[in-house]
Amino acid sequence: MLTADELNQRLELGKDTVYVINLWATWCAPCVKELPYFERLRKTFSSAKLKVLLLSLDFRSKLETEVNPFVKRMKLSSEVFLVNEKDQQVFIDKVDKSWSGTIPATLIVNTARQHRQFISNELTYKELLNFYKINK
Repeated sequence: MLTADELNQRLELGKDTVYVINLWATWCAPCVKELPYFERLRKTFSSAKLKVLLLSLDFRSKLETEVNPFVKRMKLSSEVFLVNEKDQQVFIDKVDKSWSGTIPATLIVNTARQHRQFISNELTYKELLNFYKINK
């Protein structure tokens, strides 16, 4: 479970790390399709200062019945969190003011360079790799 404030605190503490944050849900077909790309990025750059965080927007009530079994079935090794906000709009606004709340979405943050890029659409692996390289 992770709130928007907890996410932002984590990003601030990781000054030498590039964070790639994927916003997804188990019921979102394009989200499920691109999850392996985030796993591949994490594995490819395992020796780099890179953290891949997978933030599920599924309902909290689905954590044990759907999210956890899905994570296990997909063999996700990146850190997985469930968004813990009572008001989803608060979370959306704190992630990026331009975000309408549609998923999949990706946030890439490099605090050392004071760079934050938000992408609100499905990505191919090549696009994800390019965004990472631009922001590292």
